[in-house]
Amino acid sequence: MDRRAATLLSLGILALAGCGGPPPGGPPAATPATAGRPATTPPAVDPGAASRRPAAAPREISFDDIKLEMEKGAPFTRDLLPNRVTSLAGTAIRIRGYILPSFQQTGLTQFVLVRDNQECCFGPGAALHDCIVVRMRPGKTAEFSIRPVAVAGTFKLDELRAPDGSHLAIYALEGDEVK
Repeated sequence: MDRRAATLLSLGILALAGCGGPPPGGPPAATPATAGRPATTPPAVDPGAASRRPAAAPREISFDDIKLEMEKGAPFTRDLLPNRVTSLAGTAIRIRGYILPSFQQTGLTQFVLVRDNQECCFGPGAALHDCIVVRMRPGKTAEFSIRPVAVAGTFKLDELRAPDGSHLAIYALEGDEVK
C-alpha cells in the first residue's frame, strides 16, 4: 500500500471518528412579526405519514460523473470543480465502487469508497476524484466486501487534507445504505 492510501486509512478513517454532530436545535426565535403574539397550536400531524411516503430514489451516478479535468500531480483548487459536480452537493445519490480495505471488516461506520480495486486506486498516482470518504449515518453500518458495492447517501464536497496540506480526498458521502 502506498503512502497516500495509508494516509487515507489513518487520517481519513481513524481521524474522522467523532466528526460532525447534531445540528443546533431548539425553538425558533421570535421575530418582530411574531413578538407579543400568543403561541398557536400547530396543525395535527400524522406521525406515521412520513414513513409511509416512498423516499425519493437516489440519483444513480458513477465515478465518471465526478471526474475532474486536472493534470496528474497538480494541486486541487475549488475552481476545478465543474457545475455537474457542484450541483450534486446535498443530493441523494447511489454510486458503485469498492471499499478500501482496512483492519476492520464488520460494523464499519466509515470507510473509503474507491473507483476500482486495481493498481490505479491502491497504488501511486491515484486520482483525487477516484475516492469518496463515506461516513454512515448514526445507527447504520457496512460490512467489508472484496466485491463491488453500491452506496446510497447524500453527496458532499468535503476536503480532507494531510498534515502537509495536500489533499487526500475532496468528496464525502453521508451513507444510508451499502449493498
